[in-house]
Amino acid sequence: MTDAKVVHIRDANDGDRDAIRRVLEDAYGQYRDVLPPEGWDQYKENIIASVDSSKPIARIIALIDDEVVGSSQLFQSSEAAYGAPELEIESPILRLLAVSPSARGNGIATALIKANVRRAAELGAATLHLHTSDMMESAVKLYERLGFERAYDKDIQKGEILVKSYRLHIQTAAIL
Repeated sequence: MTDAKVVHIRDANDGDRDAIRRVLEDAYGQYRDVLPPEGWDQYKENIIASVDSSKPIARIIALIDDEVVGSSQLFQSSEAAYGAPELEIESPILRLLAVSPSARGNGIATALIKANVRRAAELGAATLHLHTSDMMESAVKLYERLGFERAYDKDIQKGEILVKSYRLHIQTAAIL
């Protein structure tokens, strides 16, 4: 017998905002002790503010038993995602992928990534980008396992932290 949980993926609606905030705080809270206190406070503030931003073109959530246990945001470009047109990313960017620590191990992150890849493909995009850092080691391993490749020319330096860029070529993506 297996205790596999059934994961449902759907677009978020306004009524999901509080649940998304909780998931983001729970998921990203593990980095509180990795960042300097002022860095963590700013990071958390930006993450929480993203829930009410009009910039994402999609907010996709994961549910188990009607409870929001994961979320992600999809942006049209680097300008929309980061206010950084100089990165010259004119294809969708996946940001703020989060899974509640209590729900990890159920394939939620992979399901959310697949949903974002499908959405990017529906938009006619050739690539899907994301940014991450070494402190998110398990996320990096997942991205690489799913076929994302480093895009060194799109990296961002945030103080002492190198925010690494990854790109997935949608037409050849095995995860679809």
